[in-house]
Amino acid sequence: EVSSVYPNPFNPSTTIAFDVSQTTDLSIFIYDISGRLIETIANESFYPGKHSLNWHANGLSSGIYFAKISSSSYSQTHKLMLMK
Repeated sequence: EVSSVYPNPFNPSTTIAFDVSQTTDLSIFIYDISGRLIETIANESFYPGKHSLNWHANGLSSGIYFAKISSSSYSQTHKLMLMK
């Protein structure tokens, strides 16, 4: 479960914080407003507990992006706003 995305709006980086209840293969992808994959932040196993990952949007234009967090049994999307 994603506990927070902060700051949001952000410039140039934001932190995605999440909790894992059991060892899970988890992917975090960043998409632009048109649905194009921009970056893969994670695609690995996470152990139970609290985790956080930073996304640095250096070189990207201001606008709306989406972080999709998914595992085999879970999927959630968060709207991110990059303001330069």
